[in-house]
Amino acid sequence: MRYTTLGHTGVTVSRLTLGCMSYGDPAWRPWVLDEAAAKPFFRRAIELGINFFDTADMYSLGRSEEVTGKWLREFGRRDELVVATKVFFPLGSTPDAPNMGGLSRKHIVQGCEASLKRLGVDTIDLYQIHRLDPRTPFEETLAALDHLVQTGKVRYLGASSMYAWQLMKMLTISERHGWAKFACMQDHYNLVYREEEREMLPLCVDQGLGVIPWSPLARGRLARATDGTTSREVSDDYMRKLYDQPGDADVIAANRAVAAARGVSPAQTALAWLVSRPGVTAPIIGATRLEQLETAVQALELTLTDGEVAAMEAPYRPHPVRGHD
Repeated sequence: MRYTTLGHTGVTVSRLTLGCMSYGDPAWRPWVLDEAAAKPFFRRAIELGINFFDTADMYSLGRSEEVTGKWLREFGRRDELVVATKVFFPLGSTPDAPNMGGLSRKHIVQGCEASLKRLGVDTIDLYQIHRLDPRTPFEETLAALDHLVQTGKVRYLGASSMYAWQLMKMLTISERHGWAKFACMQDHYNLVYREEEREMLPLCVDQGLGVIPWSPLARGRLARATDGTTSREVSDDYMRKLYDQPGDADVIAANRAVAAARGVSPAQTALAWLVSRPGVTAPIIGATRLEQLETAVQALELTLTDGEVAAMEAPYRPHPVRGHD
């Protein structure tokens, strides 16, 4: 396994992050693995050297954090691991339950306390805002996050999926007040969706933020060697909202062609491309089959030529901004 530092911090993370949305409660999403089925994935991830694990309070409505915490305690050495979770989406009995979502000081603090209990840890290594809350002033959100750092509940802070101007404004507010600043950006970035290259990635490089892309394989579309519909795709309405551009098929075909010529899987070439992009720290990979973990790690050893990169990138066409909602 290869390692790097997370943005401007000194913390060491593997070049791949295991995304734990796939582990929790199948009642939440039919493709999610339950606690027992998830166990071998955490064991194998640790064996492969992965030390960076990302979940969120809303995944399986908290169950993902419980499963993640349990299996990391069994297979990992806590001091070596970097455990990340997120806050924003509502977790109440109804979607409009008061104070059960958003980025108010009240919800951030109580959300952090609940995540600590579910994960079974004293401190969350990386606490991220899952999206922006248009109803809460940036100052309130950032002050609450700094409070968590100063009280030892959280070690580092992260952001996710917003416009570059919003991130820069938040960084400036934190600097002005002497508050803890975001160490990383978790954004929507892959070979099929590259709009982050326009402003967000240059900003992260300039400001020293790590980049941990979500959906690095376009929710599986870049991983398959042939066309076909998976069980997840059938039930994943969000996939259809993110990837509905006619030109996407040309990018997928170009990736498959490079992979076939190399004699590797399309997932390997797509991940190798992403890991090689400026500023990218550790893509968040999802795995519901053990071979998907193995393939992702193998991608770290694959170096693409300039010609291969050019061929993979050539079919891309601009997209509407997707993934901020």
